[in-house]
Amino acid sequence: MEKILDRFLRYISVDTQSNEESESQPSTTKQLNLLKMLRDELAALGVEATLDEYGYVMASIPGNVDAPAIGFIAHVDTAPDASGADIKPQIIEKYDGGDIPLKGVPGLALKPSEFPEMLHYVGQTLITTDGTTLLGADDKAGVAEIMNAVQYIVEHPEFKHGPIKVGFTPDEEIGRGVVKFDVARFGADYAYTMDGGENGELEFENFNAASAKIHIQGCNVHPGYAKGKMKNAIHIGQELNSLLPVMARPEYTEGYEGFFHLISFKGTVEEADFAYIIRDHDRAKFESRKVMMQKVTDFINEKYGEGTATAVIKDQYYNMREQVEPHYHIIEKAVKAMEMAGVKAKIQPIRGGTDGANLSFKGLPCPNIFAGGLNFHGKFEFLPLPSMEKASEVILNIISLFAK
Repeated sequence: MEKILDRFLRYISVDTQSNEESESQPSTTKQLNLLKMLRDELAALGVEATLDEYGYVMASIPGNVDAPAIGFIAHVDTAPDASGADIKPQIIEKYDGGDIPLKGVPGLALKPSEFPEMLHYVGQTLITTDGTTLLGADDKAGVAEIMNAVQYIVEHPEFKHGPIKVGFTPDEEIGRGVVKFDVARFGADYAYTMDGGENGELEFENFNAASAKIHIQGCNVHPGYAKGKMKNAIHIGQELNSLLPVMARPEYTEGYEGFFHLISFKGTVEEADFAYIIRDHDRAKFESRKVMMQKVTDFINEKYGEGTATAVIKDQYYNMREQVEPHYHIIEKAVKAMEMAGVKAKIQPIRGGTDGANLSFKGLPCPNIFAGGLNFHGKFEFLPLPSMEKASEVILNIISLFAK
């Protein structure tokens, strides 16, 4: 049986970064390189698998006992926040608790003084970046864990299980992962995304999420003759941003607290564009945040003239709790599966989103289980190898519990 580490390293070698500016599905054709690989690997294992026009790999393993059909889902794309091309992973065996130099950038290191959670993994094998890219554990660790479990099931016909459904999706990182996912065709009664963070995480509530794109139309004239005429779009955009509460930024929030997050800016005196994401676990507070964004836009127009600021606010996904909680037994089974693997479950809200949220609203209750990685979306991302192994074990334990 292939080692899960080798499988993971093969998957992260494929650049699968998604692109929010693209209108296609999937948003980047390079995601199909890994999706085709996964379809072919499943077929080589004797598992029926398809890849459709939207970039969804779906596979099915018939059950050998009467039990509900259980799905496991992971996304292949990596975040636009950092490069996912030409990843050069570092394998740190028997981590000693010290700083880990990221050798692609002189002087850069992964430090417990900055990331104290590293000390939870002393003595373990860690996979890190070299400091020039992200790692891709979000969510190629989840992909590897599911594929590892599939291989085990195929090679152990004595393993008791009901029907098993496997799904790999594109574009989760840009909020479009399951927009065209056919739940009925997938055929699962319940499912789990393997897309959480560190060892033991179990989540069935997440942010309500929206995007906001603000366009500022300025007026550029020669600076020597600008008095009373110039409207600097950059300054006006900065003013709009200052009207949002400072303490409602991600760097000042935790737990169930929501935020406004300015994720990009580009502009000149003539025109500027600001992009935000809006998040809150509470639906009423979420709606209020969207109203506030529109109000600050309206204020700018009142001050500088109609048409100066334009806001396009779009919902992305909603809190899955209301869809999952009526099926709480799937949470209880996940907790038990972790206990069987020697992992203590940590039930907590996701300060982010997952394909499982949208799937739950499509009628497929779908909580989220840890994939093992930490510090996603950047150069300090790392993955403890034992966490990935435990996650794959949890998949098998869940299947066994449903089969009983």
